[in-house]
Amino acid sequence: MDILDINTCPLCGGKHLEHAITCTDHYASGEQFSVVRCDACGFMFTQGAPVEAEIGRYYETPDYISHTDTRKGLMNRVYHQVRKYMLGRKCALVRRVSGMDEGTLLDIGTGTGYFSHAMKACGWQVSAVEKSAQARAFAKEHFGLEVDAEDALSGYVAGSFDVITLWHVMEHLEHLNETWDRLSVLLKAEGVLVVAVPNVGSYDAEKYKEWWAAYDVPRHLWHFTPSTMQQFGAKHGFKLVEQHPMPFDAFYVSMLTEKYKGSCLPFFRGMWTGLRAWLSSLAETERSSSMIYVFIKK
Repeated sequence: MDILDINTCPLCGGKHLEHAITCTDHYASGEQFSVVRCDACGFMFTQGAPVEAEIGRYYETPDYISHTDTRKGLMNRVYHQVRKYMLGRKCALVRRVSGMDEGTLLDIGTGTGYFSHAMKACGWQVSAVEKSAQARAFAKEHFGLEVDAEDALSGYVAGSFDVITLWHVMEHLEHLNETWDRLSVLLKAEGVLVVAVPNVGSYDAEKYKEWWAAYDVPRHLWHFTPSTMQQFGAKHGFKLVEQHPMPFDAFYVSMLTEKYKGSCLPFFRGMWTGLRAWLSSLAETERSSSMIYVFIKK
C-alpha cells in the first residue's frame, strides 16, 4: 500500500517535524497513525496515511454518515436534527457574507447533497462536487442534483463562482496547496470562500487527546487551528474576514469519542463534555470544536 510520507510542512515548508500524538482509527480499521507537528509553524498532520487512490476502503462502512445518510443509532439521529437547523444557518451566512440573495456557488464535498439542495431552493445556481459515487447517487435520487465527480474541478471555467464552500472537507484533501490555488482561480474577483474544519485547539480536543473523534485518522489528513487556517489563506491570496464557532459539533464529537472509549452511557457523558466545550467557546471563540472561516479573495 502506498502511503503519504510527508517530509516537508505544507504550510511553511519547514523540515523539522516532531511526533505529536498517536491516534487509532476507531471507525473502520483499528489501525494506528502518527500525527506530527511542524516545529516552525505548529501545523499538525497525519503521517503514513494511504494515498488518495487507496484510502477508499477507510470510508467503506455503512455508518459513514456523510456518504450514506444513515439514521442508525441515537447519535446519528441527533446529527440529522442538528443538520436540519444548521442548513438554515449556513444558507443565511452565505447570503450575508456574499451580499447576494442569488449567485453562483460551488459546494466541494457535497456529500449527500443537503446543503447544495438548500442553496438551490434559495435561488442560487449551484454546482456540486463529490468523490463518493454512492453519495452522488443519493443526491440525484432524493434531490434531483447532478453532482460532479471530483475530477470536474479541473474543468470549471476560471472566475465562475461568487462563493465556494467546503463544509468539513478541507481536512480530507490530499493535495492541500493545489486545492487552495484552484479555489482562488475558480472564484470571481473578491469572491467568498467559506471553509469549516475541526479545531485541534478546541476544549474537547485537549480533553480527549488521542481519543478525540475529530482526529478521524486516516480520513482526516490535516488538523487545523484558527492560526494555521489564517496562514493558509494568506499564503494563497485570501484574507480571513470572519470566523465563527460551530457549537453543536462539540456535542456530536464528544458523544462519538465516548462511544469509542467504551464509556458507560456515552450519549450523556458526551452531552456533558459538549456542554462544557460550548461554555468554553462562549468565553473564547477559538476554543470551539469546529470553526467556520470566511475568506475574501484579495
